[in-house]
Amino acid sequence: MIRFKKINAWLHLWLGLISGIIVFIVALTGCILVFEQEFKSLTQDWLQVERPKNAEYLLPSVIKSKVSTHFPGKEISGIWYYGHKRTASISMNSDSTVYVNPYTADVVAIVNEEDFFHFILEGHTSLWIEAKIGKTKIGQIIVSYATLIFFVLLISGLILWWPKKWNKSTRDKSFKIKWRAKFKRVNYDLHNVLGFYSLLVALIITMTGLVMSFAWFSQGVYWLSSGGKSPAPYVNSLSDTTKIAGDVMLKNVDLAFKKGITEIGTYNKDAIIVSFPDEPSEPIELCTDMYNGSWRYVYLDQYTFKQLPSTQVHIDNLKLADWLRRTNYAIHVGAIGNNSDQNFVLPGKSHLCHAPLNRSLRMVGKKQVCQTKKGEENKIFFTPNRSLIST
Repeated sequence: MIRFKKINAWLHLWLGLISGIIVFIVALTGCILVFEQEFKSLTQDWLQVERPKNAEYLLPSVIKSKVSTHFPGKEISGIWYYGHKRTASISMNSDSTVYVNPYTADVVAIVNEEDFFHFILEGHTSLWIEAKIGKTKIGQIIVSYATLIFFVLLISGLILWWPKKWNKSTRDKSFKIKWRAKFKRVNYDLHNVLGFYSLLVALIITMTGLVMSFAWFSQGVYWLSSGGKSPAPYVNSLSDTTKIAGDVMLKNVDLAFKKGITEIGTYNKDAIIVSFPDEPSEPIELCTDMYNGSWRYVYLDQYTFKQLPSTQVHIDNLKLADWLRRTNYAIHVGAIGNNSDQNFVLPGKSHLCHAPLNRSLRMVGKKQVCQTKKGEENKIFFTPNRSLIST
C-alpha cells in the first residue's frame, strides 16, 4: 500500500507538471467561452431586430430569393431562424455570415466569424496549432491527450487527498483552508481543499471533453450507461424520387419549415434551421428543439414530408445512454440548465486554471529535506503528504 501511494504521488506530480500549461490554457479559454453568447448579445447589436406587431417569419423561399439578389454567384444552402426579435443567419459558400431581418429579408450585417471568440475557441480545441497529421490538427491531439492525463490526475489527486483517519483534525485539514498559516500551507490548501470541492465539476468537464476527443471513450461511456449495448448505427436516408411532381423544392421547403415550427419542434419552437436540398434524392434537413445546449436533427422526405429513419429521437424519449450522448456538449459547457449551470461550472473551470500554477509554486524552491535514520545521508524528496506540510 505504501509503495502504491508513492507511485501515485509521483505520477500525480510529474503528470501534472507535464500537462500543466496545456490544462491552464484549455481551462482559461473554457472560462471565457462559457459566457460567449451572453457577451455577444450585449455587444453585437446586429443580432437583435425589432418585430412588427405579431409579425410572422418570412418563408425560407422568400428570404432566399431576396437575399440571392445581393450575392450573385453565391449558393444559399440554409437559413437559421434564431427566434423572434432576432436576426436570421444565411448559410452560403462564403467566409462571412450574412444576418438578415426575418420579417423583411433586409440584410442587416455581413460578419467575419473569425472574431475574438473564434480565436479563443481555436486555443481551447487546438492550442492555435494549425499543423496537421492527416486530417487532424496536431493541437487537437495534444489537447486530447493532455485531457486524458488530467483525468488520471483527478483520480490520483482524490487518492492523495483521502485522509488515513477520519477524525476532527484530519477533517479540518481536508475540508478547510488555514488562511492564517504561512504562504506555503495556504498554497497547499488552495490546491488540496479547493481541488476536492471542485472534483465533481472537474470530472464532468473532463469526461465530456474526452467523449468529444476519443471515439473509444465515447463508446465506453455509452456501453457503461446502457448496460453493455452499442449505439444504433447511422442510417443515410433519401427522399423517394418516384414522388417527384414538377419543380416544387422551394415550395416543399416552406411547407417543411411550417411543419417544423408548428408540429415537430416542442422546445424553443421559434428557433429552427432549415436546409435547401441540392439533389432530388436529398431530404429536407431541419434542426429543432434547440434548447439548453442540445438540439435535434429531423430529416423529411422532400415530397411526402415523412420523417426518415435518420431522424433523431425526441430528447424526452431518449434512454439514459442516448440522452448522455445527445446532451454531452450541453453538459460540457454548462448550458443544460441555462445560467444556473454555467455559474456552477465556472468555479470548477476556474480551479482548473489555477491548479497548474498552484502546483508550480509548490515546486519552485519548495523541496523538503527529511532526516533519514541515524548514520544515513540526508535525502531530498518531495511528498504531498499533508502531515508534512508546515503550519
